Amino acid sequence: MDVFSRTFLPAATEAGLATQTASRHMPVFRRCVGSSDATILVTRCSRPDRPMSGDYLLLLTHRRIVVTRQTRILHRLRLHLNTELRELSHVTWSPDPRLQSVELAATAIDGIRERFLIRTQHPKQVWQLDAMLNHAFRTRIRSTRPRVLATVT
Repeated sequence: MDVFSRTFLPAATEAGLATQTASRHMPVFRRCVGSSDATILVTRCSRPDRPMSGDYLLLLTHRRIVVTRQTRILHRLRLHLNTELRELSHVTWSPDPRLQSVELAATAIDGIRERFLIRTQHPKQVWQLDAMLNHAFRTRIRSTRPRVLATVT
């Protein structure tokens, strides 16, 4: 079993996703994510600017973010966002323990600002989600400064 499969299933269970839902989205995620990429987070989310657009499932790995959408009427799966974390700019998130939610926003490489609302079951989970996003976006993304490999004198 590869790294993605070993980490995706426990993350989906931790998020409270039904096995049927996780296995339905798995082929789409597998096409987007490499087999050696570990899953950080799998969660349901919605779009605050488009509340009636369907259900979304967000997958965050150490390298990529993938969001799928399931249409309400026909329940078809569509890939909404598939990008490397380093290609995102202006990534922000706002934890709100009163509403038990975190709003994640980022600008994709095509210039479109994406916003997702992630709801949690308990206020404590808001801070756990905040820590995961901090780990993924602040400590993992390398700076854009060029590295100096050697200096010639």
